[in-house]
Amino acid sequence: MILAGDIGGTKTTFALYEDDAPYSEALCVQHYHSQEYPHFFAILDHYLQAVNQDIHVACFSVAGPVFEGHCQTLNLPWLLDADKITQRYHIKKVFLLNDLQATAYGTLVLPEAEKVLLNPDQVDCIGAPPSGNRAVIAPGTGLGEALLYWDGSKYHPSASEGGHSDFAPRNALEIALLKFLFEKYAHVSYERLLSGPGLFTLYQFMKIHSQGDDDPVLTERLTSEDPAALISELALSQSSACCVKTLDLFVSILGAEAGNLALKALATGGIYLGGGIVPKILPKLKDSTFIRAFVEKGRYSALLRKIPVWLILDPQTALHGAAYYASSKR
Repeated sequence: MILAGDIGGTKTTFALYEDDAPYSEALCVQHYHSQEYPHFFAILDHYLQAVNQDIHVACFSVAGPVFEGHCQTLNLPWLLDADKITQRYHIKKVFLLNDLQATAYGTLVLPEAEKVLLNPDQVDCIGAPPSGNRAVIAPGTGLGEALLYWDGSKYHPSASEGGHSDFAPRNALEIALLKFLFEKYAHVSYERLLSGPGLFTLYQFMKIHSQGDDDPVLTERLTSEDPAALISELALSQSSACCVKTLDLFVSILGAEAGNLALKALATGGIYLGGGIVPKILPKLKDSTFIRAFVEKGRYSALLRKIPVWLILDPQTALHGAAYYASSKR
């Protein structure tokens, strides 16, 4: 059996895969709240005792940079070590992948039904998909980015920490936003904005900047519920003007950074949007806000208009990607 895991700051998922089965056919899928466990071994012990299967290769998608089989997760106090996992569980081969690198591998086996083209009016993806490099950008607990280099015959996914690059404002509103953020942080990265916590930060800014209504009921709900989910819900239902403006700004900045990534990777093969937030705001991503910001790159706008932008629907794409990678290393 192949063991795959997706270790995130909020949720950890494990699954088993038979050696020759399609990667969408995950077995014994279990989800855990990451914050409830003191370390990685505690959560994996729990899963392996429950499934009681012989594992010969494992791969774990981890939210953080991976160096020589080690990863110190950024949003959890966990240190993962591939060698120690091998020794503890007697698994022949254990691999760690950055979560976005795993997602990138997952896009290579992603069924057509599990993705949505956001710019069908600009690009034609009927028949053979466009060739060339690809890239993945995924807002969730943080902001992940990855590249897929095309060598002419196959793709080579590569991790990055591009989500931590400097936020670059494009207009007067975003300059005001940057000044607001500098009061909170010494370094303002795109992750400070394009993430679940970032969406709430944008709401706080818009509430001040646009002098939004001070609704005590909404304020109470934002403290007792998931702020990002609530802001998105109220924006999509047009129930809060401030939330509508917040989501507009979030999607515009996401489009701009996706365009930046497309230029840096020369991603003529396409941009893939992943993470837990984007499927929930699909109606907003389908309007002109995202694509307009994506293509507004001056002399290179014509190039950006030719690049397909796909939204990943399958929340287990990183998990499938980890299994795909593990299978290739048997």
